[in-house]
Amino acid sequence: MSRNSENSTASAEQNRRQVLYWRLLARLFDNDEQPALESASMAVVDDLGLPAALLDPSVSVDTLVQRFPELAAEFRDLLTPGEQPGEQPGEREAGQEVRRAALVSKLLLNVFATGAGEVTATRLAAWQQDAGWFKQALGCEGGRQAGGTSDGAGGGAGDREPASVLAGLEADLVSRMRLREVLADPVLARRLTPSMSLIEQLLRDKANLSGVALANAKALIRRFVDEVAEVLRTQVEKTSVGAIDRSVPPKRVFRNLDVERTIWKNLVNWNPEDQRLYVDRLYYRRTARRTTPARMIVVVDQSGSMVDAMVNCTILASIFAGLPKVDVHLIAYDTRALDLTPWVNDPFEVLLRTRLGGGTDGTAALTLAQPKVSDPRNTVVVWISDFYEWNCDAVYAGLESLHRSGVRVIPVGSVSSGGQQSVNPWFRQRLKDLGTPVISGHIRKLVFELKNFLT
Repeated sequence: MSRNSENSTASAEQNRRQVLYWRLLARLFDNDEQPALESASMAVVDDLGLPAALLDPSVSVDTLVQRFPELAAEFRDLLTPGEQPGEQPGEREAGQEVRRAALVSKLLLNVFATGAGEVTATRLAAWQQDAGWFKQALGCEGGRQAGGTSDGAGGGAGDREPASVLAGLEADLVSRMRLREVLADPVLARRLTPSMSLIEQLLRDKANLSGVALANAKALIRRFVDEVAEVLRTQVEKTSVGAIDRSVPPKRVFRNLDVERTIWKNLVNWNPEDQRLYVDRLYYRRTARRTTPARMIVVVDQSGSMVDAMVNCTILASIFAGLPKVDVHLIAYDTRALDLTPWVNDPFEVLLRTRLGGGTDGTAALTLAQPKVSDPRNTVVVWISDFYEWNCDAVYAGLESLHRSGVRVIPVGSVSSGGQQSVNPWFRQRLKDLGTPVISGHIRKLVFELKNFLT
């Protein structure tokens, strides 16, 4: 073949790929068909010998593979670097790149063009299957073969970013669907990926659920709580509670032996002739700590705008409640306050007992919190809210009074993975002037502050 013919063929192949990708972009940003792109793409797909269903967004990848099993191998690892099945290393047959472009367009369109309006349970199930194929195309371990997505995010670190994107898309679909219909179907419910947006919907709708739907909702909340708790626990587990009490002599047991200090202090007894260190005194570490428990009072605004912080902080409170000598109390409030301390060790039960929405009246929470302060200098009050209060002056006065009595007040505006927040600027400035600035950002900031108080 002449060079001109090769160039002409390459140019034609590039044009055909561009047609497919322009159609993909057009459909992703505008669900209306572009007749010219649709007809040109149909001609390309037909010329490749691929089924016309490849261009139909209503046909799932799973259905396509069931009808045309030979396509399954091509979809798997489609988006990974390297040669595709059947290719020779370093080369591709004429039209292979165009064929790959057609398959990639199908996969991306089905996964990312989620449209608008109400979503049915059938639509969600089809999308979950397409998401499973997308994971396989990326070579993620979390993808499954035809039949749906995996329950987890995948095994390797490379799986996490696509898993996060897919979870966001799924959360959007769930927010637009008849959630009760999905929860009533155990198969569909198991396929849901627990996310903050999904948990928020479950908490808002839990009063309207019963039977199988309620059981599935609880299972999803439990899964999410366990996943978040595992992450937070690793940040807290090294916390040592209480200052060392140096008035108490060290206990002379092997686990308290300070080997380095013992060697250092006995170096004068080193005998160079026999190359031995003679120890005439052992040194032990002091491990006794204060016996008075540190009291932590966590006050959580349960209005809808604070659901992310509420979920994270109830889980965090349960973790700190499991530490020795930390006395944790938990209060949730909107226009009324609820003492959830009896369930502080079980964030799952706490979340089931909260009710999102309504106004915010922090004075109700102050009424419950103030009597719990018996030893101000040994007490920390963590107040989680956006501080858009019904009675700002009274709430601020209550927090100021706690602070001046010796209580460590930690106001928290946002404790989420992303740190998005909207805090009442009036409160933000006054709390800053008081010397208790509002914490916002990643929950690690709150963990750090609490560890500083406890150690």
